[in-house]
Amino acid sequence: MIKVTAGADAPERCSQAFTVAAVAAASGVEVSLWLTGESSWFAVPGKAAGFELPHAAPLPDLIASVQSAGRITLCTQCAARREITEADLIEGVRIAGAQVFLSEIMEDGVQALVY
Repeated sequence: MIKVTAGADAPERCSQAFTVAAVAAASGVEVSLWLTGESSWFAVPGKAAGFELPHAAPLPDLIASVQSAGRITLCTQCAARREITEADLIEGVRIAGAQVFLSEIMEDGVQALVY
């Protein structure tokens, strides 16, 4: 479980979270990536393409890597605060809330990282 709380407002922290999630997924680790706060915008098509950080992998590539072997979830409240709906999301991203987050985090063997 990787929870991203930063977006373009803290680009290094944001990029680190997506990088760790993508590397974990590529390594065969079951990944659940949660987008919260300003990272919520990266659930919307085209938003990741505008993210730039020198010497970092392109965010759209990292998202594709996570999606190929993991799951991406957008926080319900974060989506609502930004008026992002299911119709606004890139394919494969779901919106879910604290109950789903808690059920995932409490499973045996789950480790969580928060960026």
